[in-house]
Amino acid sequence: MTRLLIPFVAVVLFYLEPVFGLFSPVEIGGVYYYLIPRFLIMFLIFVGVYYNRQRALMYAIIFGLLYDLFHIDIIGLYAFLYPAVCLLAIWAVRHIHQHIIVVTLITLLLVAVLETALYGFFTMIGFIGMPFGEFAATRLVPTMIANSVFLILLGWVFKSLANRRNIQKREGML
Repeated sequence: MTRLLIPFVAVVLFYLEPVFGLFSPVEIGGVYYYLIPRFLIMFLIFVGVYYNRQRALMYAIIFGLLYDLFHIDIIGLYAFLYPAVCLLAIWAVRHIHQHIIVVTLITLLLVAVLETALYGFFTMIGFIGMPFGEFAATRLVPTMIANSVFLILLGWVFKSLANRRNIQKREGML
């Protein structure tokens, strides 16, 4: 049963991101703040660090392509960025430490890198035209706050799920 739990959680998170995106933008004092949920990539980073790098990369490519197909019209952007972010996280954790606090901080840093890379790409092709300061204040900071709350609440669940699957795999309960 746990064998299907990791892909099931990934699918649920893939479908929950747009649902939580409906709460955005939030207007405070006449300024709109955009909260972009990045639950799936955070989960994939935890899967890559605590369970299996190849599985995390496979899921990252598949869900990146699905994200490209369903949410944006540029095929390959998320299919490239999701595995790249997972690889960066796995590499960083191998060279630093695998403690949950370290993985959480690296995950949040890489979500910021992902958001900034997306901003740079969409600015480069002329899809958006806001200055970086406005992007940082109205989109990046609120996104990081919202995703950090989510990760603080569920990061240990992600870790225990990946660890439990890893233990079962080692014991031969494929």
